[in-house]
Amino acid sequence: MKKDSTLLLASFFLLFLFTVLPANEGFTGPSSGKINKSKHTYSLVSTEEAKKMPDDALVTLQGHIILSLGGKKYIFRDAAGEITVEIERNIWRGLSVNETDRVEISGEVEQKKTRVEIDVKSIKKL
Repeated sequence: MKKDSTLLLASFFLLFLFTVLPANEGFTGPSSGKINKSKHTYSLVSTEEAKKMPDDALVTLQGHIILSLGGKKYIFRDAAGEITVEIERNIWRGLSVNETDRVEISGEVEQKKTRVEIDVKSIKKL
């Protein structure tokens, strides 16, 4: 008898959890222009805006990777200009793009002494 009541109580508890928890997946409404990735907020910016942002700022850019500089370095271009990006091998996750593919990259601004780069944390085709 005790086993049956425990099972019944557990069933009610699970049913309660699934009906009370908010379901917000699939939101299709307007965006604030900021993209939330886990606990960090990535701002959608142009290459020229990214160049003026502080070191370690989280940014998202949309455009094209137009040239490989060898190794992990690439040239990324959007309507505002170009910027060097660094994309580690594991970030690609099997994705293959060429200079005509429009992509979205998210990463950190890296302020170097004479230039600015983006350390890419994620990439996807648009």
